[in-house]
Order: sequence, then structure tokens, then C-alpha cells
Amino acid sequence: MIEVKELTKHYGGRTAVDRLTFTVRPGRVTGFLGPNGAGKTTTLRMILGLDAPTAGTATVGGLPFRTHPRGLRHVGALLDANQVHGGRSAAAHLSALARSNGIPLRRVDEVLREVGLAEAAARRIGGFSLGMKQRLGIASALLGDPPVLVFDEPVNGMDPEGVLWMRRLFRRLAAEGRTVLLSSHLMSEMGHTADDLVVIGRGRLIAAEPVGEFAARSAGRGVVVGTRQAAELAAVLTAAGGSVAPPDPAGTGRLTVTGLPADRIGALALEHRILLDELTTRNASLEEAFMELTADSVEYLAGEPR
Repeated sequence: MIEVKELTKHYGGRTAVDRLTFTVRPGRVTGFLGPNGAGKTTTLRMILGLDAPTAGTATVGGLPFRTHPRGLRHVGALLDANQVHGGRSAAAHLSALARSNGIPLRRVDEVLREVGLAEAAARRIGGFSLGMKQRLGIASALLGDPPVLVFDEPVNGMDPEGVLWMRRLFRRLAAEGRTVLLSSHLMSEMGHTADDLVVIGRGRLIAAEPVGEFAARSAGRGVVVGTRQAAELAAVLTAAGGSVAPPDPAGTGRLTVTGLPADRIGALALEHRILLDELTTRNASLEEAFMELTADSVEYLAGEPR
């Protein structure tokens, strides 16, 4: 388990992380989201003991990571796949990590096979593609068979097959009872992979909850109704307590209704003899919820394209 309590980091007069509190539980994949500059990488570095917090605590298994002897047996992490010695082979890189952490050398071949790099074990890392370096970084994280795993943007540079493989890997690791914290900008991946989300903006906590609950916050949820009696139906639904958006400009008569479930809308239409052509519950996407809830926390906002 990872526990972050009132975690704060100042750089001069700038606050990168501001009294952040959340828990990452075992047996689940927790997505870590936020706009650029939100403080995600700084938070991960403090969890891993690479940066010291100005205030607050970050613990792994109840202890600061720095107090864990032979750290790779407790936490495996991938923060930057390019931070490796390009002149070493993949096997030599992993062997050095294994020796320094008291890990049997047989694990080197095991993790290379697991990430699909067995054939590249003797190749120099400097000639690897970004996707191959990501796989090597994951091999490094898995080397000590740790109960806690932390990944920062692991799908960068991965092809579709690699993304699918990684998604299945994270789900399997969580199913084994491990704690998996996954930072990514790809909302689609979070929707496919994460159980829970921790969302931050400008260093502060915005949400910490299951994926479904987070998506349900979006104003984009509702019921789409198609009818040639749009005005009549809108009056009926409004009287019943619903909120009805105007018909779309294409003139199809499709309404978007919030505040009433689809079955209630159907019953009201039947009661008032209004023929429906469509009745569809629309669930908000994770991306819509993220954009809405972090709109005030975007530090670098681009202008509209011309």
C-alpha cells in the first residue's frame, strides 16, 4: 500500500505539490492523472525517496521508501525509460541491478522473457527504440518481484501490440494482490486499465475514487431521445423534473435529457402518446469528466487553432 499524507513540495516560491493526501491500495490498478505541470512526477519522486518533501509524508508498506533495504524487492518503478546507460547491454543493466539488490541472477533471464526482450538481451541499450526501452524499464521494475509497482507514462513509444500487452500485465499484477500506481495522459488507457483514479491539478487533490464514479461526475451524462414531437415531449419531461437541452441544429428532433432515467422517459412518452424514434442512455467518457474537472487547473492552455 502507498499512503500519501499532507504531502507538500516547494521549489523556491513555487508550490509543486500542495498538501496532497491519497491512498493506493493493493489488488487494484490506480491511475494517477493531472494536466501538465500538475505535480504528478514530483509526487512520484517523493514516494520513491528521490526528492525530499517540504512537509507531509509518503510511505510504502507503512515506511518511507528510503528505509527499505534492497529497495527493488519492495518497490519496482519506471519513471524515465531513457535514464539508462546506452553502452550497456540489457542483460548487463539488469544484472547490475540484481547484484546491488541481492536478487538472484536467474531473474534477469526471467524478466527479459516476460517483457519480450530475450532476443535482445546482448544488444546495447543505446540502439533500442523507445518502446524497447519501456519494456526494459518494466523488466527492471519486475526484477525484485515487488509487492508495489509505480509506472510513469509507460505506454509512450509503444505500438498497439505493446499497449495491449502492457494493459494485460498491469491487470495481472493487480490480480496477484500487488499495488499498482500508473501515471498516464491517455484517458482511453485509464478507462481500460484502472480501477481507481487519483486526479490532481496545480499540486492539489481534485478526486480520489473509482473510475466509474469519476466518469459519472461529467455533465455529459444523460439520455438521448429522438422524436418528431420534440417540443411536446420537452414540455412533458420538464414538467416531470427533467432538464432538456434544445434539439440539435440538424433538425432531427433529438433531445438530450438529464435528471430522468430512460425508463421514466419512455413511460412518460407512452402516457402522452408521443412516438419515440430513439431512446439511448449516454454515459460520459472519462476524457470528458477529466477535462471538466481539471479545467481550472490547466497551467499551459493553448489558444484555438486557426
